[in-house]
Amino acid sequence: MDRPGTLLQLSSAMAGTLLFLALVLSGLVLILLARKRTREPASGEAPDWSIPTIDVYGDTPSFFHNWDPAVKIGSLFPYCFLVVSLKSLFWCMVALSISILALTFSNIPWQRGLRRLAAMSGFLLMFLLIVPFTSPARPGETLLLLPMLPSLPFHLSGFYLALAIVIKAFAIALMMEPMLGTSSLPVTLQGLARLGLPSAIIQMILLTHRYIFVFQQEIIRMHRSMRVRGFTARTDVATMKTMGNFFGMLFVSSFDRTQKVYEAMLCRGYQGRFPTFSLPRTRGQDLAKGGMWIMIGILLLVGDRIIPVLAP
Repeated sequence: MDRPGTLLQLSSAMAGTLLFLALVLSGLVLILLARKRTREPASGEAPDWSIPTIDVYGDTPSFFHNWDPAVKIGSLFPYCFLVVSLKSLFWCMVALSISILALTFSNIPWQRGLRRLAAMSGFLLMFLLIVPFTSPARPGETLLLLPMLPSLPFHLSGFYLALAIVIKAFAIALMMEPMLGTSSLPVTLQGLARLGLPSAIIQMILLTHRYIFVFQQEIIRMHRSMRVRGFTARTDVATMKTMGNFFGMLFVSSFDRTQKVYEAMLCRGYQGRFPTFSLPRTRGQDLAKGGMWIMIGILLLVGDRIIPVLAP
């Protein structure tokens, strides 16, 4: 094997990887600093129990907001599967760039997308560190022997594979916001029903999204009453017993509330289905948008198979 060419390929790949990780880590640091400034409770205040709302930006006009939800989900969901099928590092970066552009044109704040990446970054970083040392050896691949770990060679093909998986995960995570966050939740669920999702699952999602905020207020009320009675969380057995009683009472009250809600629904004529008052109409431009995204995914897959740049 040509040693200068191999070293040049390795150095370029490492430089690109370090630049990519630096950008991602910089974004995560900015999120943490922003959340610390805006959401850090003052001394003596109750902790922040807020839950992010799925469709808080569902009424903002954009390329994705003006799209029939059934066609939007029915085209972006297969597009995500096409992105998962990519193998080469270059085309994974192209898919990530497309997701970044989609999030930009959806008029959704970048903070929501970066929060998704922050939730995934811990696992993916460990994955990126472990796979290059544990992947099986391939004929003709480049191995690096580190002075500190002579018995664990660094597989360059495994590094490419792990990096491609990380980039694809980021691309799909960013695409979730334009796909699910650009319509109100009832309209999105109507689109899923038109795509054939069972009615029971749709009702479970709708009721969960509705009553999770009710249980949030219940948690706040119970925590406030504990603070009034002088409770202070410590690392001792008494705190563990108190928190066990806290979660037990929350479970019992939640169960009682669900029984009352179900009985109230039956009294109001509930027969297993929620009434639908308006259904969005599929237009020609909606089908054109869906066909465009499917075509983009197919072009990515074809380019990945024909021109495999930095494939593992």
